[in-house]
Amino acid sequence: MKAGLRPIGLAAVRVLQHRGALLGLLFLLLLLLTTALARWILPFDALTQDYSSLLQGPNRVHWFGTDELGRDILARVVYGARTSLLTAAGAVSIAALIGVPIGLTAGFFGGWRDALLMRFVDVLLSLPGILFAMALIAVLGRSQTAALVAVGITGIPSFARITRAQVLSLRKRDFVTAVEALGGSSSYNMFRTVLPNSWSPILVQVVILSSVAILIEASLAFLGVGIPPPTPSWGEMLRTGKSFLHDAPTYAVFPGLVLTFTILSLDTLGRTLAKVLEDRHEIVEAAP
Repeated sequence: MKAGLRPIGLAAVRVLQHRGALLGLLFLLLLLLTTALARWILPFDALTQDYSSLLQGPNRVHWFGTDELGRDILARVVYGARTSLLTAAGAVSIAALIGVPIGLTAGFFGGWRDALLMRFVDVLLSLPGILFAMALIAVLGRSQTAALVAVGITGIPSFARITRAQVLSLRKRDFVTAVEALGGSSSYNMFRTVLPNSWSPILVQVVILSSVAILIEASLAFLGVGIPPPTPSWGEMLRTGKSFLHDAPTYAVFPGLVLTFTILSLDTLGRTLAKVLEDRHEIVEAAP
């Protein structure tokens, strides 16, 4: 155990020592960097059509080939990453901002509040995620906002249940009881004592739900109810590309590979974080 490192630093070191998590993190950083700099490093725009270059395979000019409208697939994959990542970020934010307070309140106060809030969570949990998202998009209309709201609502139960379980395990701990004995209010105890000590499983859930959100967004687009074209979307590219598998077999391959690597990277990173943070108490005790 390295001396002089704080618990968070030790956890970060342990995550980076895991080869799969390190590769996943590097891939995600590369994806984020490419997406942020796409305007300056890509020679083509994602929406520019060229009817003289329809359904071309990978070549020197178009590294990933072109689609049925002559648009550069590499550019659409990169801009599709922006669509997926923004949708995932918005969905996770909605799920966490609603789910964490629900779980915190239910676990801290218990009683009728716990029963009422968790029955609401059970109702959300009983709804099939994809079907609920499709129904909500049918009401709100096809847009990125509707997609992230729909995906975000399906993620509320996981944050609520995980936060509640963590709060219940901390509620009767000595340091929480000591704050109450010293006159700390319920709100102070909840947000300044209990919640900061519950961050580990919440952080893991943020990473894992990000991968789930990207998968659901791609699934909705693949089913034709996601973000409408011409906005680039990995799921939409997969849906369109399957119609041209004979003429352009690589059309759907590249967005599918990037989608797969992104989900695998987030899932591996989340699982490694969960494993490392299980030893958090041991790390805290070892830290000076």
